[in-house]
Amino acid sequence: MTDVKDAESHRYDDIIDLPHYEPKNHPRMSRLARAAQFSPFAALTGFDGYISEEGRLTDRRCELDENEKSLLDVKLRILEDLPGDTPEVTFTLFIPDKTKSGGKYVTRTGKFKKIDRDMEIIILEDGTSFPVGDVCDVDSGIFRQGEID
Repeated sequence: MTDVKDAESHRYDDIIDLPHYEPKNHPRMSRLARAAQFSPFAALTGFDGYISEEGRLTDRRCELDENEKSLLDVKLRILEDLPGDTPEVTFTLFIPDKTKSGGKYVTRTGKFKKIDRDMEIIILEDGTSFPVGDVCDVDSGIFRQGEID
């Protein structure tokens, strides 16, 4: 039995010290090219992006009732009529999604500058502007002091 194991252990002695084979007609493939053979295969290109887009959640726009619309209008008129230095105001906006139905609610805070009635946009002192129609709520310290509501 030891003869068989001994013969097995010397099985490649004749080629073990030979140099590595180099083909004469074809250059050796680069490591990058060899690695590319084993990279994952995406049979449906763009499918992952489509799935993630479909899975992205959007909010549904809540429609304001007549009382909420009139309160919002009163708040905006108060802001327009303020003399001199305007207060810091927080606007809640609904931004429609560009690719699917719905959108998201965001807040913008800054010092109120003016409402451009021709363009129907609100402009803050830092240059930020947004459509009046996207405003869902307006909050400021002047409203909490009992002037309206």
